[in-house]
Amino acid sequence: MSDGKISLTWLGQMGLLIKTDSTSLCVDYFASPMEGRLIAPPVPAGGLKGIDAFVGTHDHIDHIDHDAWKIWAKNNPDAKFIFPRKHMESVLKDGITKENAIGLNDGESYQIGDVTIHAIPASHEFLDRDENGLFPYLQYVIEAGGIRIHHAGDTVRYEGMLGKIKQFGKIDVQLLPINGRDAKRYRQNWIGNMTYQEAADLAGDVMPSLVIPGHWDMFEINGEDPVLFADYIEAKYGKKIECRIPKIMEEIIIEKRNGNG
Repeated sequence: MSDGKISLTWLGQMGLLIKTDSTSLCVDYFASPMEGRLIAPPVPAGGLKGIDAFVGTHDHIDHIDHDAWKIWAKNNPDAKFIFPRKHMESVLKDGITKENAIGLNDGESYQIGDVTIHAIPASHEFLDRDENGLFPYLQYVIEAGGIRIHHAGDTVRYEGMLGKIKQFGKIDVQLLPINGRDAKRYRQNWIGNMTYQEAADLAGDVMPSLVIPGHWDMFEINGEDPVLFADYIEAKYGKKIECRIPKIMEEIIIEKRNGNG
């Protein structure tokens, strides 16, 4: 991987493997077998080695997979684990050392190798925050080599969110949940996200070079048709935004473009 290029590999749900020349990050990878999954883990948890950082947006199994984090803590003893600081206690129970447990909150950043990870709040149907000001759900803007990736985690749009994203400048890649929310799922404790239309319109306001739909392929009750998202992007924004529906283990190469701000 040459300077100014990043490799993204799709792992399902909201999972991404991000690689630069010198640094590798695994974000929101749900690696454990589980009844009801529509897709099997593409890489067994024990098969991920040599990773510099494992990143989770919030403490739900398909984003912070504790069984997998326990394995990764043993197999990647030098790796950092980056997550909302609200969940520090549960993460330390996975056998991760205090030195390697990096809890973030709104407005905080962490640099590892040539990658910087910036945290902003996510509103997983609700913009929750505890009495200490800690947000249980986060989004990340990940920067490396002049390229910026917005990983939205699980969220709906809330007042002020757009400004928090755009403060970092031009977004090159945006990964957005599109599965939506409704009363049936809420009653079953499936906490919701943006609909595909809401996600498309957020992309229209951010104007990334590339947008990728997420959170559509893992559970039958809690998914969406990504073609609807892609079609809405094309109909409303045309060639201004490229949309790509990823395939499991598909590698996408992102190159730095002139004019990144």
